Amino acid sequence: MSEIEKDTQQSKDAVRQDAKGLWQSLKIFMVELLDFRADTDREATMQHIKNDIPFKGATAWILICSIFVASIGLNANSTAVVIGAMLISPLMGPILGMGMSIAINDIDTLKKSLINLAIMIVLSLVTAYLFFRFFPLGNQETSELLGRTQPDIRDVLIAFFGGLALIIARTKKGTIASVIFGVAIATALMPPLCTAGYGLANGNIPYFLGAMNLFTINTIFIALATFIVLKVLRFPMIKYANSKKRKRISQLASLAAIIVMIYPTITFLRVLKNSGFESDYNSFIQKEVELNNDLWFQKGILDTDKKIITLYFNGEIADATVTDLRNEVKGYDNIGDFEVLVNGNKNRSFDKISDAYDRAISDLDEKDNIIAGLQSQIENLKNEIAGMNAKNNSFSFSEVSKDAKIEFEDLTSFGFSKMLVSNDFRTVDTVNVASVKWKKALSDSVVKIKETQLKDWLKKQIKTDSIVLKND
Repeated sequence: MSEIEKDTQQSKDAVRQDAKGLWQSLKIFMVELLDFRADTDREATMQHIKNDIPFKGATAWILICSIFVASIGLNANSTAVVIGAMLISPLMGPILGMGMSIAINDIDTLKKSLINLAIMIVLSLVTAYLFFRFFPLGNQETSELLGRTQPDIRDVLIAFFGGLALIIARTKKGTIASVIFGVAIATALMPPLCTAGYGLANGNIPYFLGAMNLFTINTIFIALATFIVLKVLRFPMIKYANSKKRKRISQLASLAAIIVMIYPTITFLRVLKNSGFESDYNSFIQKEVELNNDLWFQKGILDTDKKIITLYFNGEIADATVTDLRNEVKGYDNIGDFEVLVNGNKNRSFDKISDAYDRAISDLDEKDNIIAGLQSQIENLKNEIAGMNAKNNSFSFSEVSKDAKIEFEDLTSFGFSKMLVSNDFRTVDTVNVASVKWKKALSDSVVKIKETQLKDWLKKQIKTDSIVLKND
């Protein structure tokens, strides 16, 4: 082997060693970064968890107050108030006790945890029930309340990872546990219990069952997270002097662990499946229905139990459109085998609505023509009346009356009209009649003089040869 080949081989070996050293360094860094076993304080963790299990005295009152605060927050639809209630809730103790007792084979702690958890649940439900039953505004359905009646896959993940964060922090030496201890559990447990109390107070059983289902899911997944972390950290198992008792306790703990894991697994799969249904259904509605401008979509109903999608439209739906919708739904993984039922409103089809619109426009046009004709007739009548007035009255009454008052200050009233008169009952004549009224202080002789003057003045003003004057 030549010198050049030796140098090349040495360079390759050096690169391999450097790469191997880099990988080992990266591996060591990641292990040190993610390994939390070195900071674990096993004895202190178990002792603190056991101390938080008992439920009496101050703890009971703290729970009652936190339930009231959370109920008010849910009723007022205030996320900030609900979070405030979460920070003071003592619900986490018995749940951590359940997970720890199963992990370390401690049947006595498991019993205490279950009993205290049951007491907490009953007290919480009673408190929430009393609030929503007797508070004047307690029956208002808010988004904060409704959000706890139908658990989905996100609630399961929140409970599980919240439980992991809690127990990991709880086992660490130092003060980090006190920072997130209340938040990790209360976030998942307080609102469902308050919502369940709301359902009881208002006789709404579906709300009660949905909220209790969410509470059960959160409780079990938090306990499951606690169980897994303590097993990973290899917390010491409790040993019993009696071998039969040790075996029996071990079997009971194993059975409890299996039972605890069965329900979360089934629930997780069911919620995951329902989430898949909802996701595909929403995508189907958005892409295949709502984006079709020819369809007047009203609403849709997804029935996952019967595997039916019911669609309601305003207007008649063609058979080809129904067939197309049924074919399109087959392209989705989760709802591909669902039956699509289409309900259209034949009485509100597009053609009929168009015809009704055209008829309405035609009727409006006809009415406009009628109105225009009537207005023309009214204008003609106005003109005729004006012509008649101009012919019969060649003067302005208002101007004449003003001038009469100026010329004859003693006048208190003045009227003018044309009266039809027949002396032979065959022919008709028109007579100008003026009605006047004088001040009472005037004597009869003065009145006669002024009436003669008024007659002569009126004849000039209205340009007539005769006028009859009446004194009222």
